[in-house]
Amino acid sequence: MSLPSNQGSAAPASSPTDLSKKGWFIKFLNIVERLGNLLPHPITLFAMFCLAVILISGVAGYFELSVVDPRPEGAAGRSPDGLIHVISLMNGEGLRMIVSNLVTNFTGFTPLGTVLVALLGVGIADRSGMLSAAMRLLVIGASKRLVTVVVVFAGIVSNTASELGYVVLIPMAAMIFHSLGRHPLAGLAAAFAGVSGGYSANLLLGTVDPLLSGITEAAAQMIDPDYIVGPEVNWYFMFASTFLVSIMGAVVTEKIVEPNLGKYNPEDAAIDLSAQQMETVTPEEKRALKLAGLAALAVTLVIAALVVPEDAPLRNQTTGDVSGSPFLKGIVAFIFIGFAIPGLVYGKVIGVFKKDKDIIDAMSENMSSMGMYIVLVFFASQFVAFFKWTNLGAVMAVAGADALSAIGLTGPLVFVLFIAMCGIINLSLGSASAQWAVTAPIFVPMLMLIGYAPETIQAAYRIGDSVTNLITPMMSYFGLILAVACRYKKDLGIGTLIATMLPYTLVFFVGWVSFFFIWVFALGLPVGPGAATYYTP
Repeated sequence: MSLPSNQGSAAPASSPTDLSKKGWFIKFLNIVERLGNLLPHPITLFAMFCLAVILISGVAGYFELSVVDPRPEGAAGRSPDGLIHVISLMNGEGLRMIVSNLVTNFTGFTPLGTVLVALLGVGIADRSGMLSAAMRLLVIGASKRLVTVVVVFAGIVSNTASELGYVVLIPMAAMIFHSLGRHPLAGLAAAFAGVSGGYSANLLLGTVDPLLSGITEAAAQMIDPDYIVGPEVNWYFMFASTFLVSIMGAVVTEKIVEPNLGKYNPEDAAIDLSAQQMETVTPEEKRALKLAGLAALAVTLVIAALVVPEDAPLRNQTTGDVSGSPFLKGIVAFIFIGFAIPGLVYGKVIGVFKKDKDIIDAMSENMSSMGMYIVLVFFASQFVAFFKWTNLGAVMAVAGADALSAIGLTGPLVFVLFIAMCGIINLSLGSASAQWAVTAPIFVPMLMLIGYAPETIQAAYRIGDSVTNLITPMMSYFGLILAVACRYKKDLGIGTLIATMLPYTLVFFVGWVSFFFIWVFALGLPVGPGAATYYTP
């Protein structure tokens, strides 16, 4: 999961000569980096946003700012006079509302509990060593013909386990490519493209799904108070996107990036390459992985027995469908179980978990890394609540929807502009949760009012958030990637790394956006289980 961090800002800047060689776009990104460094920490940013909402609501409330409510008469949340009024928080009533709801805004913020519960299970699987062993087995065991696509694919899949791809896979991919006589930076780039450029795609639901869906749900409820957005709502599209991004990443690596890098000169390395050794998967680890796989299969069969039969207890008891069922509403619990049980089996077999305290420590250590996220959520939850109370989000959404209607931009092409805008914002605000918490309260209601469902809007956002991760120094792990790259090319700067990753961003944007339009609008397929494409106010 992408957490707010300033790690990227610590990387050394490219030389002026390097930038002049790379052209105007790298110069532009260098300016973005400098401007991004001027921004306060995301937590400070949300605190400032909270203050700004209070002040703006006071001014707008004083002037009695309002817009016509586009929802039909009798709709939930619609005022009797048919207007949406800005509510001021700069008065006694506003102060009482802020003080009395400060704690519940935080504890009731949907992404908080869902992400923490999911990460408890991921923590067990991660600390047991199961995820690392599975990744090493997948990549090291790949044939030479398929190694590039397997590296990109492994990078995408690694996102179910938070930072594992950045810490383990990217350095490993560079070593694997070097051992095959290929340019190590091409391996690094391929892995980076999968881990970061394919951040939102995956075969399984991960921690990012409940994180984003909770924010989307809160934004959607500004227009429709009863609207529910589950973590599974983008699964179909993101599952298919995994294979698309894997293929695009492999093609870009082999046809563009690797030829451009040329033949590798070992003298460029800052380390002793002969001392590098990849940790192979031991027979004991393979045995533990097999047993963990059997445990995962057993868990899957049990869940299937509880969901698949028509009278199964986890189906919707009113309609008999899977849509709206306890299974989908409680999907986070199954993410927890799906990681925890195989992780427990692996840890027991390999000897990492010898007593119950070892398992508790594994969960605790994973939770300890979430301190920054929890603090961020506290301020983000206040911002979202203030935005909703004041009706500023709804007013901006109606005004924006009216503007789009006035210029005739209400068709599917509006998503090209939306995805591009998300990608540009991502250049300066690299955290997926922080960016969506800021933009969702505006864009989700706005696009709902011109007829698109929150599930589809969120899927489009995830494309924009992913593709520019590769070229922004504001991305949390950019500094780490640069440090790994400098092992193989000691004078490498930010400009060179960005120029190397730029082809991925361009191809991913064009290819993934095209795939989105084909999936959603040409084929009319839902982006996830029970997900709607269109919304009628």
